[in-house]
Amino acid sequence: MMIIAVDEVMSLPEFVGQNVNVVSNLLESAELLIRAYTHNNFQNRFVRFTAGSRGDRLLATSDYLKVGDTVQISQSMVNDGLYTVTEIGDDFVRVDKELYKSVNLVTKVEYPADIKNGVLNLIKWDIKNRDKTGIKSETLSRYSVTYFDQDSDNQVMGYPASLLGFLRPYMKARF
Repeated sequence: MMIIAVDEVMSLPEFVGQNVNVVSNLLESAELLIRAYTHNNFQNRFVRFTAGSRGDRLLATSDYLKVGDTVQISQSMVNDGLYTVTEIGDDFVRVDKELYKSVNLVTKVEYPADIKNGVLNLIKWDIKNRDKTGIKSETLSRYSVTYFDQDSDNQVMGYPASLLGFLRPYMKARF
């Protein structure tokens, strides 16, 4: 599912006419950026189970998962990563990517509402302003452009620092 479903984003007026694949890639990269920047994997450790895997199926299930949920597989040696639940059967969970045969620790990933709103703002900024990155001011008559320095004070991971302020409460210490 990522942080926000692609369909949900595409239904917003700001994204009418945008390529679905581009928006999907932006959502996926925003999710990875947030997880890396905050050192927080947003796992709900109360929804965790061990399951074998075959093809695109986890050979166990949980009553607390639904289609569209994001799960993180860890401690598998080969399948570690994020997956979206696409189907739930009586004794299996189908995910969106192929899995190697392995024993996997599966944990549900849940993002708070303000993370979802922040991601929407990041994607809106990406679509509207990415090509203007670094421009401080622009004058039309006798066209002139002034650029500003991009350094660690005003930019974080390719975005203006002010856009990533919503992540501060979710930052985890890194040792």
